[in-house]
Amino acid sequence: MNISRYGEEGIRILFGEKIDLEIHERVRRHYFFLKSLQLEEITDIIPSFRSCLILFDRKKTSCEALTASLREKEFLIAHIDIPEPKTCEVPVEYGGESGFDIDFVASHTGLSEDEIIEIHTSVTYKVFAVGFLPGFPYLGILDQRLYVPRLETPRLRVPEGSVGLAQLQTGIYPFESPAGWRIIGRTNKKLFDYNKEPYSIFQIGDKVRFIRA
Repeated sequence: MNISRYGEEGIRILFGEKIDLEIHERVRRHYFFLKSLQLEEITDIIPSFRSCLILFDRKKTSCEALTASLREKEFLIAHIDIPEPKTCEVPVEYGGESGFDIDFVASHTGLSEDEIIEIHTSVTYKVFAVGFLPGFPYLGILDQRLYVPRLETPRLRVPEGSVGLAQLQTGIYPFESPAGWRIIGRTNKKLFDYNKEPYSIFQIGDKVRFIRA
C-alpha cells in the first residue's frame, strides 16, 4: 500500500494515477477491508477514484502508529468478504426543459440528441465514489464520444434529479444545488433519504443503468 500523511489527522492510501476499473476494484476492496477492522481510532474512511482517505483521532493514535498497524493487517485483505454490487436502473427524461444542455452537447460532440441518448443509455456505469452532495454518484466510465468540458462558471442551481456530464463522468444531483456539469436530463428517482438508512441508494462499486423515460 502506498500510504502517506494527509494533513494533521489523515492518511491517504493511493492505488494508481488514473480512473481505471482495476484501480477502482482495489480501492473498493480496501475500503471494505478498512471498515471491517472497526478500529476505534479511525473516525472516517472516504474512498475516491484512486485512493482511500482515512481520518483518525489524534488522541488515540498517530500517523506513524496507524500506518504501521495497517501494514501489519494488510494480509487480511485477501480473506474478507465484500458485498456484491447492486444494479440500479434510473429512468431519465432527456432533453427539453429537463436536459437544457443537450443542445450544447450535440454541438460540441457532433452527435444528434437521439445519438447522445442512445450512447448514454447503452453503458452500465460503476459508482466510483459518492460525494460532493450526500448521495451524489460519480459514475464512469463515460463513452469518449460524450466528452464535454465542465461549465466555466457553475450555475447557482439545477433541479433535484438532474443528470449531467463532465469530461468522462456522468452523475445525478440528488438535491437542488449549484452545478458545473452539462445537464442532459432529469430523473424522479430519489437518491438520498435522511429518514431511511442507509440514506444513499448508492455505494462505491454499485452499477447504474440509465433508461429513457
